[in-house]
Amino acid sequence: MSGEYDGTIDPRQHPTTGRASESPLKEPTEPGHDIIVVGASAGGVEALLELIGGLPPDLPAAMFVVLHVSATETSVLPKILARNAQVPVAHAEDGDPIELGRVYIAPPDRHLLVHQDHVRVVRGPRENNHRPAVDPLFRSAALAYGPRVVGLVLSGSLDDGAAGMQAISRAGGIGIVQDPEDALYRSMPENAIAADQPDYVAPLDEIPEILAGLTQQEVVQEPAPLPVELKKETAFAEIDFSTHELPPGERSLFSCPDCGGVLYELEEGGLLRYRCRIGHAYAVESLHAAQTESIDFALGTALRALEERAVLSRRLAKRMEAAGRTGLAVRYADRAEEAEEHAAALRGLTAEQLGPAEEVQS
Repeated sequence: MSGEYDGTIDPRQHPTTGRASESPLKEPTEPGHDIIVVGASAGGVEALLELIGGLPPDLPAAMFVVLHVSATETSVLPKILARNAQVPVAHAEDGDPIELGRVYIAPPDRHLLVHQDHVRVVRGPRENNHRPAVDPLFRSAALAYGPRVVGLVLSGSLDDGAAGMQAISRAGGIGIVQDPEDALYRSMPENAIAADQPDYVAPLDEIPEILAGLTQQEVVQEPAPLPVELKKETAFAEIDFSTHELPPGERSLFSCPDCGGVLYELEEGGLLRYRCRIGHAYAVESLHAAQTESIDFALGTALRALEERAVLSRRLAKRMEAAGRTGLAVRYADRAEEAEEHAAALRGLTAEQLGPAEEVQS
């Protein structure tokens, strides 16, 4: 009957509200790399200010940004970036339609993922010790849009984004990395370069022009067949455990710093990655940093327990002595002294463990 709902969904509408999109994403047959995904960490605010401030008001692409931010703080990043921007900038909301000429920012404590015509904002397992993390965004974009994707890694520490850049490259997309010499923190750019040999390595002030040019280039390449592991890892980020499958890769000797579960090791393109059954995932440098944090936590827990044991033993020794139970008083005094000696040794070990400052900022 005319006018009845037939069960189909207009791709120009919001997938959850049905609200019409003002600038719907172009069909794949039209020219241009119109999906731009960006990852940054330490030094990223400064880099994003310059990048987004240099975008034209009629940008024929949608941009998605992950910056490592605290999970417990309110983020004002969109407001900061919007001050000098000629395009709308806002936190993404789950189910938002993808519109050209907009910048979507991952909110705190949520992964930002790209699907066909809409985004997901989910509280999936942390990756590389972060939520939001760069790799889930890059993988999801590669899976959804293949050669139409441009991946960009900016200033940051450690190696989040390196595996994601590999995924974009395998899907036929374009990789851009900020020149490490130009970045405030060079580890993320250097790891992305080592992992993927990106199409462009450029200083920040040249990147907006490169992006503008890429959006005008015709995408003629057919989407490449992607490994099943990529789909599995994207499902983990979305907390989709419907298949109840183990993570891709082989069982390793290492345990997950987040939950203590077994980590499964996967090596692709010379890049080692680890993931547990819960979905927590690490590139190798991020795993090393997380292990350091776990050691610090374990040492602190042990030190606290020893000091509390010493205090309690001293108190019991005094009570036993006051009660005339000399033998027990001596025994508790000995235990207090033993705990104090162990605590002193552990304090020294903790100081050695900290060692010289390492680049673990994010």
